[in-house]
Amino acid sequence: MMKNLRQRYCIVGVGHTAYGKNPGVSQVAHNVLAIRAALEDAGLTTDDLDGVLTKAPTSTFPMLWGPKICEALRVQPKVTGTLDQAGASNIGLIQYAISAIELGQADVLAISYGDNPRTGSRASYARPRGDSALAGLFGAPSSYAMVARRHMYEYGTTQEQLGHVAMTHRTHASMNPNAQFQDLFTLDDYMDSRWVAEPFHLFDCCPVSDGGAAYIITSEERAKDLRKKPVYIEGIGQGHPSWDFFQRPELATSGAKVSGQMAFESAGMQPSDVDFCEIYDCFTIVPIITLEEYGFIGKGEGGAFYEAQHTRLGGQLPCNTSGGLLSETGMPGTQLVVEAVRQLRRECGDRQVEDAEVGLVSQQGGIMTTHATMILSNNGE
Repeated sequence: MMKNLRQRYCIVGVGHTAYGKNPGVSQVAHNVLAIRAALEDAGLTTDDLDGVLTKAPTSTFPMLWGPKICEALRVQPKVTGTLDQAGASNIGLIQYAISAIELGQADVLAISYGDNPRTGSRASYARPRGDSALAGLFGAPSSYAMVARRHMYEYGTTQEQLGHVAMTHRTHASMNPNAQFQDLFTLDDYMDSRWVAEPFHLFDCCPVSDGGAAYIITSEERAKDLRKKPVYIEGIGQGHPSWDFFQRPELATSGAKVSGQMAFESAGMQPSDVDFCEIYDCFTIVPIITLEEYGFIGKGEGGAFYEAQHTRLGGQLPCNTSGGLLSETGMPGTQLVVEAVRQLRRECGDRQVEDAEVGLVSQQGGIMTTHATMILSNNGE
């Protein structure tokens, strides 16, 4: 249990829209649909909400986004706001929600993300990085490609090992009817796919996706009367390298080490206690570095760990059991929390992790700029 809290906190409802291409569905509507689905999952209504927290849409980043979603939901909550840690915001918002309940300012809070970059504007995905986009740093792929190249240089990570990350997550997506991409591909297919930014082929990069997802946070006491058994938040951590990646002393690293240590310490757990992981995987290099820095394996061993299929269902540490950003949806991370909750509720059918009791979720933003970690459990039930 996290230290110095009056009570335990949990996720009691999750929901999402269709993923992929949702023409005619606005950014606001993606959030509203996801929140309503999460409330229904919990057996609650908007009348029960006294907090609404959001991550701003990546594609346009509007101001006062939380209040806009509240207006569309027809609620006037005690607590609302929008947090900017990019992809790490989804866990940062959970920490915010816990603080609000702990302070007696709210009782039931919805957290959501929704955007429509595939059918709306995707201009922000191609913005230049750094002064005048020196060295061709346009969009995220070229920047993450430099991170991957450095890891390959320092530790011998191979192109084929990156391919195994993509294939593993696609294999899991093939069992997920909600996934945007479900068709399997081989290593040869991966190697033959077009280059995006070397060493990244097409399958190394998450897609641009419309979609929304949400979850409901409350206290253990409040959860007793709700529809489904709660999933408990055991630990949370954050670690933010913050600087532009080309200014940092090391390229092949992230905030996962600091964030993970904080999460494990606050949960009173260690990596060996974790049954599965939902790892932020905007590009194939990210899960490799993240698992290494969390301490599941040694530095430089992540590629071989994937290649040996230890991260597949039935393996030592199943990862991204819904397909992750690479195959379920390119949304920035909210869906990973939804999948972890469903795994701990034993609701995942063919892709269910056997006897899952503890799951870890990672979130990341920017170019390894921000990082957050959360450990969840079903309390051993």
